[in-house]
Amino acid sequence: MEDYKGIEYLRRKLEAKRSRVETRYRYYEMKDSHQPRNLMVPVALQNKFKFTLGWCTKAVDSMADRLRFRGFKDDNFNMQQIFEMNNSDVLYDSAILGALITSCNFIYISEDDTGFPRLQVIDGGNATGIIDPITGMLTEGYAVLKRDDKGNALIEAWFIPGKMVIYQNGLDPYSVDNTAPYPLLVPIVNRPDAKRPFGHSRISRACMSHQNNAKDALMNMAICSEVNSFPQKYLLGMEPDAEPINATGRAAISDFLQINKGEDGSIPTLGQFSQAQLAPYVEEIKEYASLFTVETGLTLDDLGISSSNPTSYEAIRASHENLKSIAEKAQRSFGAGFLNTGYLAACVRDKYPYKRNQMHQTKPLWEPIYAPDASGIAALGDAALKVNQAVPGYIGNDSMRDILGIDGDNF
Repeated sequence: MEDYKGIEYLRRKLEAKRSRVETRYRYYEMKDSHQPRNLMVPVALQNKFKFTLGWCTKAVDSMADRLRFRGFKDDNFNMQQIFEMNNSDVLYDSAILGALITSCNFIYISEDDTGFPRLQVIDGGNATGIIDPITGMLTEGYAVLKRDDKGNALIEAWFIPGKMVIYQNGLDPYSVDNTAPYPLLVPIVNRPDAKRPFGHSRISRACMSHQNNAKDALMNMAICSEVNSFPQKYLLGMEPDAEPINATGRAAISDFLQINKGEDGSIPTLGQFSQAQLAPYVEEIKEYASLFTVETGLTLDDLGISSSNPTSYEAIRASHENLKSIAEKAQRSFGAGFLNTGYLAACVRDKYPYKRNQMHQTKPLWEPIYAPDASGIAALGDAALKVNQAVPGYIGNDSMRDILGIDGDNF
């Protein structure tokens, strides 16, 4: 029997990573606990301000909304049917969104009452495992299937090839056998690499830092605005023995302040301190926004800071070229995860341990990242015509479907 790490090891591993997952979910849900700070502002005054920014939310949603999984090409094992019978529209979006937030989500495969595969998305804060860097699947997995209101695990599952062991609070563990050659817990990973096979979150440390700094600038701007609402004034030339202006003697908004001449006929001079300008704070926030866009591939317009208004298909693509490259990378890694899920689900459905290399001809298909408008469709059509004139039949119906994202009639 293979030497497995065991459920205790995986429990500790999940507990060590869970706080990071929860932190990123708080930033995505705009519930982060960052308190604006300024060394020159008393803590009591700082606590009166609470700001919410959705930059991290926008960074995730702008990517997730553009990743639309269509299905599989050369689907010899009819895997697409399994996804469609498991509410595929919600399943794809849920797995992609969670993976962008936490760096890795998981799809848990089980059987319904009829023996047909059932797919369930589990977020990265409730599952982990030991990943095979070659196939991208787990050699051993662990998931918390149910928690109580306090976050304590009620139902846990330990996954190994051909078996799943269920640990339910207060009951003896029991196992459920299957025919799959890998654990029935499939990772859906965003931007994996050799050092971090479980990927990288879209909400990076730099994203959180830039958003926190922007909140600090917002607090300073709010304090400046409050001070400008009640500008400080001064009075020069008062007699030394004159009665000081106390709180009850100060001029209100609707009252006049009476100041008498001195014995020598001199008149006190009234003045007002110059108001602080808000423009430097606005520029500071724009600088943090610019740093945030560099990190995420967005533009200032995406963050609600107006700079230009591109309208054409080409202008929109040019302004989001970095985002397009990031999205294409995400399509490759997510597509591999969905392919692995379909492969293991097919093993469960057919009660047969297929080989992974039997799926080598099946390719994931995605909708275009940027759906072209009418002018874009015309330009792409002209380009396809010229290419086919040079190389007859080079671009066919399937290629045009991938480029345009539109189903043609009678094809």
